[in-house]
Amino acid sequence: MPETRKLIVYIACSLDGYIAGPKDDLSFLALVEKEGEDYGYNAFIQTVDTVVMGRRTYDWVINQVDVFPHADKQTFIITHRPQTSAGDLQFYDGSLKVLATELKSQAGKHIFCDGGAMVVNELLKEDLIDEFILSVVPVLLGDGIPLFQKQSGIKNLELASVKQFETGLVQMHYIRKR
Repeated sequence: MPETRKLIVYIACSLDGYIAGPKDDLSFLALVEKEGEDYGYNAFIQTVDTVVMGRRTYDWVINQVDVFPHADKQTFIITHRPQTSAGDLQFYDGSLKVLATELKSQAGKHIFCDGGAMVVNELLKEDLIDEFILSVVPVLLGDGIPLFQKQSGIKNLELASVKQFETGLVQMHYIRKR
């Protein structure tokens, strides 16, 4: 039997748990930029053929780059403002639980949740996240967008690996215990 697709959150945050500072400021990520270091992202992205991301994250990304980085993957932008989909880029305003459950039941590579916090927390609330790859940047922001919101119920995770990098970034890989 083939391996079941996993829904994986691969994301960076500050030591105090923020994925962005006030006013969606992501400048803290520059603290760990190092030429030639991708923190395992290229290897990870090869295991993925589907991306789920929130509308605010999508808007931020397309305002930063010339070419959408997930153009070669089936991508679902979770939004409350429907927009015309194009090719493999789909704007989705339905139930996130239904979408994630349907995607996980299909054959294919893994599913990458590329943020934002509202999408991560909705998936977490529905117990649909299989793994977290969390890169912690050595900075305290004090305010901003927290990665995790209050949850109902305990979510047990098992540590798969920890990697420490020269920049001070620590990457933790957790797998959900069933």
